[in-house]
Amino acid sequence: MIDEAKQAYLELLSAKYPSIQAASTRIVNLTAELNLPKGTEHFISDIHGEFEAFRHVLRSGSGSVKRKIEDTFPDLPAEEKRMLATLIYYPEEKLPLVLETVKDQASWYRTTLLRLLEVGRLASAKYSRTRVRQFLPQPFTDIIDELLHRQGDVEAKAAYYNSMIETIIGTGSAKGVIVALAELIQKLVIARLHVIGDVYDRGPGAHLIMDALVDYHNVDVQWGNHDILWMAAAAGSDACIANVIRISLRYANMETLDNGYAISLLPLATFALNTYRDDPCDQFEPRVSDETEFTEQELRLMAQMHKAITVIQLKLEGQIIQRRPHYQMQDRLLLDKIDFETQSICFNDTDHSLLDGHFPTVNPDQPYQLTAQEQMVVDKLRLSFANSKRLQRHVRFLYSKGGMYLVYNGNLLYHGCIGMNEDGSFQIFEVGDEGYAAKGFMDRVDRLARQGYFANDDPDRKQYGLDAMWYLWSGPLSPLFGKDKMATFERYFIADETTHKETRNAYYQLRDRADIAAKILEEFGLDPETAHIINGHVPVRVKKGESPVKADGKLLVIDGGFAKAYQQQTGIAGYTLVFNSYVFLLAAHQPFESTQKAIEQELDIKSDTQILETRDKRLLVRDTDVGRAIREEREDLRLLLQAYRSGLVKEPYR
Repeated sequence: MIDEAKQAYLELLSAKYPSIQAASTRIVNLTAELNLPKGTEHFISDIHGEFEAFRHVLRSGSGSVKRKIEDTFPDLPAEEKRMLATLIYYPEEKLPLVLETVKDQASWYRTTLLRLLEVGRLASAKYSRTRVRQFLPQPFTDIIDELLHRQGDVEAKAAYYNSMIETIIGTGSAKGVIVALAELIQKLVIARLHVIGDVYDRGPGAHLIMDALVDYHNVDVQWGNHDILWMAAAAGSDACIANVIRISLRYANMETLDNGYAISLLPLATFALNTYRDDPCDQFEPRVSDETEFTEQELRLMAQMHKAITVIQLKLEGQIIQRRPHYQMQDRLLLDKIDFETQSICFNDTDHSLLDGHFPTVNPDQPYQLTAQEQMVVDKLRLSFANSKRLQRHVRFLYSKGGMYLVYNGNLLYHGCIGMNEDGSFQIFEVGDEGYAAKGFMDRVDRLARQGYFANDDPDRKQYGLDAMWYLWSGPLSPLFGKDKMATFERYFIADETTHKETRNAYYQLRDRADIAAKILEEFGLDPETAHIINGHVPVRVKKGESPVKADGKLLVIDGGFAKAYQQQTGIAGYTLVFNSYVFLLAAHQPFESTQKAIEQELDIKSDTQILETRDKRLLVRDTDVGRAIREEREDLRLLLQAYRSGLVKEPYR
């Protein structure tokens, strides 16, 4: 029996499938799709602005392209395999270089087209023909579709296919078809990309990474602490704007702010020059790499701006802490503890001399109040962030494709941690008479992060959401931060390094235990016997013998130091994870030299791969979340067929 609500839904569905034949055809296609092999998932974490390495890993599928080439052409000479792989990664850049060295271009085009088609056929085996066509660009859709799905056993059509190849070459279309095939293979080898947080900060290319993600065919993002910081800045959080700028100045990394998002720092520069003109700002000299070149004047200005925005940040954060007492962060209120006469501070019952005691903008009676000039700077910076169209487009993408966590195909994905006490119980965040823990807390802050961006019609609700996003950046119970405090003030102003210590959440000691992993998985409704936790955030110190595989294989940490800033700690240059229809495969990558060398010298990233799990029975689409959705759609269509045939829904007249 079909109720009124269901019948109304079927009426709407009939607009999309306006006949018994249309609904039946869709059911046939969906049923067939359930029996295709599961698509390959690709996991990457903590990219931190390293665009060139990210792009190479993305295009190569962490070795997935090379494996397809090897499976297709096991006897091909190694140098020809390298050339073919490089051509697939960078078709537009590699083609002209190859053609300069080729004497018989027609012959080379013929061989290369046939090889790309063979690799493409193998890569497309996990997809329906309709899905493959969706990946194909105009004007080559019909040509490539015909060649990929040729009937190899029909001799009568051999001349037909050969003539297509020759005509492609003869009409000068070979370059375009090669580029289209290479880009198709890149898409086919990875069905879905999972980014386990932290696209932003450290490296210079976060905006370029975001451009690539926006254009990627199937992707999700689990927000990292650095991502939420930029999201909050774009939403209008003054404290997070100050943090974004401070971090950029600290590492002399202005590329994303300046050239990426056209954020004007002129108001801050003018204010800093006027306010800190005679201040040496020694504690605020930016950390620069050997590769960067700055004049002494530029470094001096960055140090002044760095100090100016740090003081502004400390004031703005103090305002949030005072506004939200339930955050229980009163220990982070330090400006009011300064003795400005002796230039010292009493911290943890110990007196410390300040490394820098010059605070011309701090009023001892109201230390967290911005001066009129500071407020003007903050207002202009907020407007600049709000008006950056590229930044706003990227942040909306993060909201659309992202979240605090994801349950997908039996795995739990999150960036940082699940807050835990030392006894293995979940930490509880209290708001009034209510308490939130683990999944409940993740769901709450996910909602508040969206409220902070979208609740523009209610200033109080928006401010509450913005403050929650700042808490996610640095709060003691934040699952993205995972530490008891962010010692910003101590690192800048107190010499005693014991005050700089930020203690990690107990999760990071407990995550080696299989029972803890099982507890977390059960909290999110997953079977601990088959599911995995996949996260990042804290680099795995491989050089010290630490393993990314924890809790008897139930928890995988794939932050291996993708960002150059962390590679001395880890000893490698990042992990990626591949989950196909047979295996879980972990790839540990060595540093990527450059795109130029990858193209010209065919230097791929050197990677060590480790098979973590192998299945005797191949996973099919029917075994996945996509399969579940297909079965639900198929059931609705069967009800529509029933409704058509019983007369409950009329076939639209055409």
